[in-house]
Amino acid sequence: MLVNGGRLFAKQLKKEGVEQIFTICGGQIMPVIYGCRAEGIKVVDVRHENAGVYAADAYARATGKPGVILPTVTPGVMQTMQGVFEARAAGSPILVISASVSVDEFDSGAEQDMGMDTYNILKSNTVWAAKIFETHRIPEYVAKAFRQMTGPAPGPVYLEVPVNIMKTQVEMDDIAFPSQTRCKAQSYGDPALIEQAAELIANAKQPAFVVGDAAIFSSEGGREAFEELVDYLKIPVYATTMSRGLFGDEDNPLFRIGEGCLSDADVIVTLAAAMNFRLNLGQPPMINDKAKFVQIHPDIRMIGFNCAADVGIVASTGAAARQLLEAVKAKAPKRTDNTWVKKAEALHAAYRADWDEAYTSEDITPMHPARLAAEVGKFLNEEAKDWSIAADGGDAYEWIMRATRMHYPGQIVGYNANGTIGTGQGFAMGQWYAHGKPVLEYTGDGSVGFYLGEFDTMARHGIPVICVISNDVQWGMVKMAETMRSTNEITNGYVATTLAERRYEKIAEVFDGYGEYVEDINEVIPAIKRAAATGKPSIINVRVDSEHPCPFTIMYGCGGRPLTKEEIAAYYAQK
Repeated sequence: MLVNGGRLFAKQLKKEGVEQIFTICGGQIMPVIYGCRAEGIKVVDVRHENAGVYAADAYARATGKPGVILPTVTPGVMQTMQGVFEARAAGSPILVISASVSVDEFDSGAEQDMGMDTYNILKSNTVWAAKIFETHRIPEYVAKAFRQMTGPAPGPVYLEVPVNIMKTQVEMDDIAFPSQTRCKAQSYGDPALIEQAAELIANAKQPAFVVGDAAIFSSEGGREAFEELVDYLKIPVYATTMSRGLFGDEDNPLFRIGEGCLSDADVIVTLAAAMNFRLNLGQPPMINDKAKFVQIHPDIRMIGFNCAADVGIVASTGAAARQLLEAVKAKAPKRTDNTWVKKAEALHAAYRADWDEAYTSEDITPMHPARLAAEVGKFLNEEAKDWSIAADGGDAYEWIMRATRMHYPGQIVGYNANGTIGTGQGFAMGQWYAHGKPVLEYTGDGSVGFYLGEFDTMARHGIPVICVISNDVQWGMVKMAETMRSTNEITNGYVATTLAERRYEKIAEVFDGYGEYVEDINEVIPAIKRAAATGKPSIINVRVDSEHPCPFTIMYGCGGRPLTKEEIAAYYAQK
C-alpha cells in the first residue's frame, strides 16, 4: 500500500500512544491530519495555534504523557512561540510538528518561504529539534522526538519536514516503524545517599516536604509510599501548582500546612522542586536558611540551585519516595507526637492569615474578588471534588489557587514560572482530554480575552468547560501594583491598565453555549450548577471589586519583597 509522509507521522504517533492532536488546518499539513483520522487519532481543531499549544501542554501536565500540536507552515509555527516557551518553563513534554516549503523552493521567494528560519527559531525555544529530509525516516524521527521530550529534563520538541517530503508516497511495507524505543525504568537514588537522607529525616524535629511541578513526570508508583511516609512521621507537605494532588489528597491536613511552616523547618526535603520565586529563591523569610536540605530531582542540574544541597539525590520522585519510606521505617518508629504538626498548623495559619481574612471579608458591592474565589472553592471542595481546574489570570489565579483543595494528580493546571496569562481556555481543553471530567476555568477579564474564539472550539467538540470570570474591569494585578508604586501615573488619567465593563457571558450564546452575569455572591454557586446542567461550554461573568489586590500583588507592588503581616494590614486599612 502506498502512503505519504503524513500517514507515516500518524502511524508512528499511534504507536507512541497519542490519542489526540491539536491543530489548525493548513494545506501543507493536511496529510498528517488525514493520516491521524485514518489511524483513529482524534483531531481537535482549535481557533489559534497558541491555544492549541496550551491544550497540549495541559494534557501533558495532567497525565504525564506527551501532548501533540500541529501548526501550519510559517505563520502558524510562529504563533506557537509563547505556548512553547511556557511549556519549556514548565518542563512539559509536547511535540510540535509542522511543514516548510518544498526543498526546491528554499530561498526562492515562494509564498511562506522562510528557508531554515522557522526551524532555527523553534530549535532555540525547545529542548530538541530536527528537520526531516527523507520520507522513509519520518517514523524514526518521531520516535527520537518522544525519547528527547520524556527524558530526565522533559520539555517541548519540534519536527519540521518540507512539504514535498511530506507528500512523497512510499510503500508501507518498506517502512521500519520503531518500537520499544523508550526506556520505562525509573531512576533510583544512590543507596548511600538515601540512607543519609533517611537519617536526617528520621532525626529531624521539624521536617517538611516540598513537592515540585516536575514530579508529575517521574512519579509512577510513588503516591502510596509518599502518603505513608508523610503519615508515618507526621511531616507537613507543600506541593506547588501542578504537583498538588499528585502524592496525596489535600483532605489530609498534612498536605495543606507545608507552605507556612518552611520558615521554621529544620530539615526540608524537596522532590523535583525548582527553588524559584514561588519558593522565594530558597531564601528567608519563607525558607529557613539554617535548615538542612535534601534535594531529590531527576535532573542533576536542579540540585543545589539557589540553595545548598546537604544531600543531593538524582532520582525519579516515585522511586525515591519508595526508597525513603523503607529506609526511614528501618531507622525510626512511627511518630505519635503532634507537637510539630500543631506548630506547623499555627505557622501556616499565620502565613495565610491575610488571605483567609480576605476570603471571609464582609459583603461589599461589587463583591470582594476573594469572596468569589472562596465561593467557587467551596463548591469545588464540597460538591465537585472530581472536577478539573484550569487557573488563569493574575490576581484571579492567586485567589483561586489558595481557595481549593486537590484530590488526584493533574487536577489543577496553571501557569508556571514564566507567568503566562491567557492560558485558561487552552488549559481547560487539555484538562478535558486528560481526564474527561467537568472542567472549571477560573480567570480574569483581561486573561479571558486572549483566546475567546476557543469557546467555539469547545462547542464544536463537546467540551463542557464552565468559565468563571472574576471581572474587575482592569488588568488587575498590574493596575493595583502600579497604584502602590507609581501612584501619580495611575491617578493621572487613563494609562492602558483599565478595561471596559463587558458582558462576556453573551459570547457563550454566540457559540451556542450558556452564559450568566452575576453580581450577588449568593448566586455564584447556583449559576455554576445551572451551567453544568446544560452540558455546554459556559461563561459565568461575575462583577468584582477593583480595589482589593491579593497579598502577592501587594508584595509585587512594594518591590517584590515579602511583607510583614503588619505591612499588609496597614495597606488594607489605608484602602
